[in-house]
Amino acid sequence: MSRIAKKPLPLIAGAKVSISGQNVNVEGKQGKLALAVHPLIEVKLEGSELIVNRRSEERLARALHGTTWRLLSNMMVGVTAGYTKTLEMRGVGYKAELKGKNLVLSVGFANQITKAVPSNLTVAVQPGGGDVANRIVISGSDKQAVGAFASDVRKVRKPEPYKGKGIRYEGEAVKIKPGKAFAGAGSK
Repeated sequence: MSRIAKKPLPLIAGAKVSISGQNVNVEGKQGKLALAVHPLIEVKLEGSELIVNRRSEERLARALHGTTWRLLSNMMVGVTAGYTKTLEMRGVGYKAELKGKNLVLSVGFANQITKAVPSNLTVAVQPGGGDVANRIVISGSDKQAVGAFASDVRKVRKPEPYKGKGIRYEGEAVKIKPGKAFAGAGSK
């Protein structure tokens, strides 16, 4: 049972919400987002609040109740403030660059890896500092799209556990394993 979806969802300043049947459209300065709500869920606009109710007590309806509430909340935040994920590249010779609408990654493979940037996202490459070669900043209004693209870029070269080289989220802690002990240390 969702407890959070029992509360009305207040509209965020700058977000315009329109409901037509089972489709909810949210518009703001960062763009437009749309959600097709499941038939078991009902969304109403009352004053400056969205009310999310379930039409039955089925298991699926109970599961979708809180999910729909949170998706609508994320849409309003996305079109007003937007979402950002930052990735850090660590490793000798690792670099990223933008070529048109493509992100080109050099991460220790024989070939460069090219990722097409989705049209609803903005990608920027910033120089790093210290042991960080580059920072890749992914931003957009759709939280799911930002997270999915960041995950795809990270999968190109996940941080390895011995030296920590690879692509990681900003602030991600990578547990470094100790290497093999010197084999001939105790033997004669």
